[in-house]
Formats: sequence, C-alpha cells, structure tokens
Amino acid sequence: MPCIQWKTNFAITPTQEESLRSALGEAIALLPGKSKSWLMLTFEPETRMAFRGEANEPMAFIAVDLYGGAPDSACDQLTARLCSMAQSVLGIQPDHVYVRYLATNQWGWNGSNF
Repeated sequence: MPCIQWKTNFAITPTQEESLRSALGEAIALLPGKSKSWLMLTFEPETRMAFRGEANEPMAFIAVDLYGGAPDSACDQLTARLCSMAQSVLGIQPDHVYVRYLATNQWGWNGSNF
C-alpha cells in the first residue's frame, strides 16, 4: 500500500504525467513487497513552493507513504530513481528535490484496516 505524492511548482503536461506514472509503477518494486498493483499516485502541479528562499527554479517535493516501511537501502535506491525521474521527465535538478518517507502500520482500505 504505497502512495507517492509528487508536488512541483510548475505545470506538468499530460505526457509528462503519463511518463511519471509508468516510471513510478516500475520503480516502486525497488521496495520489497511493494508493487504498482497497490500504488496510489497524486500529482500536485503549480504548487506555491520555495527552496533556499527562492521560488524561480523548478523544484519538487515527493512524499512516499508506506504501509509497513522498507529497508534503508531500498529507500536509497528509490530516492536515486525519483531524482533521476525528476530530472529526465521534468527537468528538475536533483539538488532541487526533497523525498520524504513515512511508514505506518495503520492503513485503511475498502472499509477496514490492514
């Protein structure tokens, strides 16, 4: 039950969103036990953001929420992949991307919790 929330400070085209959806569906498998069959994605383009006091360069905040967590080494691999996607698909430099991981043992779906 992963959910990846992707915020940027500029518009994302439908083609870029489709590229990200496809790449994220593959990348989530870097985390043991996670797959695109349970992956939820949200995209929040044109979010008012600033980084290092500046708001004029492309940037992204990516939140990865996980049921049960994942090993640090797997999260390291996913962070590298997410930063690579940000650069190749959206032109965001990796040093303008933050990735946050949150793990929980309480996750609801279909009217009950796992």
